[in-house]
Amino acid sequence: MTRAVAAIVLAAGKGTRMKSDLHKVMHPIAGRPMLAHLLASVAELGAEKIVVVVGSGRDQVEPLVESFGGAVVVQDPQLGTAHAVRQAEAELGGFAGDVLILYGDTPFVTLETMRRMEERLGAADSPVAVVVASRPADPRQYGRILARPDGTIDKMVEFKDASEKERALDLCNSGLMAVRAADLWALLARVGNDNAAHEYYLPDLVMIAAAEGRRSAVIEVDPDEVEGINSRSELARQEAAWQRRRREQAMADGVSLVAPETVWFSHDTEIGRDTLIEANVVFGPGVRIAQGATIRAFSHIEGASIATGAQVGPYARLRPGAEIGEDARVGNFVEVKKARLGKGAKANHLSYLGDSDVGAGANIGAGTITCNYDGFLKYPTAIGEGAFIGSNSALVAPVTIGEGAIVGAGSVVTRDVPADALALARGYQEHRAGWAARFRAAMAAKKSKLGK
Repeated sequence: MTRAVAAIVLAAGKGTRMKSDLHKVMHPIAGRPMLAHLLASVAELGAEKIVVVVGSGRDQVEPLVESFGGAVVVQDPQLGTAHAVRQAEAELGGFAGDVLILYGDTPFVTLETMRRMEERLGAADSPVAVVVASRPADPRQYGRILARPDGTIDKMVEFKDASEKERALDLCNSGLMAVRAADLWALLARVGNDNAAHEYYLPDLVMIAAAEGRRSAVIEVDPDEVEGINSRSELARQEAAWQRRRREQAMADGVSLVAPETVWFSHDTEIGRDTLIEANVVFGPGVRIAQGATIRAFSHIEGASIATGAQVGPYARLRPGAEIGEDARVGNFVEVKKARLGKGAKANHLSYLGDSDVGAGANIGAGTITCNYDGFLKYPTAIGEGAFIGSNSALVAPVTIGEGAIVGAGSVVTRDVPADALALARGYQEHRAGWAARFRAAMAAKKSKLGK
């Protein structure tokens, strides 16, 4: 029988090493706050209740937590990890299932590990608590665990209180723990602060239970999975690690990356098989790419959809709301925002298309812009199927260019153009014979005179 599960996420650390006004757990990785990565996994686990414990910055954290159906509580003053967990007791009043204790600055704990915690807690020997541990290359000042070969914990000790012999142990406490609610609150109430830091330590509940003859168990995971993020450099390392995993996954799924180490994905990027991605491409949130597209070098894409066979770049920018149709082309130094390009439409050079609808097969000449903003409001531009917009044209919205219409190069179009019509909207060109030669001669004489 599956037991109910709740999650308590500790995020009360001051994050001083970040040197930031932004709450530590709100710093993004792959375009998503690190806390959101963790909460998404907790939600996938099926947690009935989520409580996030903060020390400050509640106003920054709460909207995100509430979006996952969770609640925020404040730890003030901050008297240790056991004290932090106790702040969630009121929110979990009446909950009788398993409680997972996680950390907001450890965002990449996998769903598999969470399920392992639950499974071990529900095993036949009924451990009081399940502690997640690892063996990092540099144990630093992690708490240490003395465990038997079967995973039974004999002792847990914080680094500050450990002897030299205990500090020599390589099995380190990650801080993650699973405890049945029925045991958690009763044991936490008995945790004291008679230690070097005068704090209430969460691992002490394991030793309190052990003194009564009740065993706890440890499970081991890869150190990278439980590596905390406390500084900008650690944030950058975790970003790099996430990107490496995502690139490998993309290639395993049939996407070709010409220079994998230069492509940056967002947490929700979707790319179909047989898509080719060249070097130095950045995907922001909200990108959907169908099969067989080509994204050429130095393109930046966010909030956009790209259909089968479309080509984007090089040096293209797709902003939120861009919809690039089947076999359409967006070329170098073209920016598309909240605009649709129909099947086979082309904007190959140096153009801006905003708040626009471009019909199938239309051609947008180099230097064309849609003038969609008057300083107060945005207005739409519609370009019909098969229309041809000459180079260096300005389409002043709201305006419609009919199907098959042609706009002459250099035009400033302020009125609708009928289907199959030619629109010319530019100044009259005249020639004055010999004027340039006379001008040069006059100016040369003037310069010579001034020089004397």
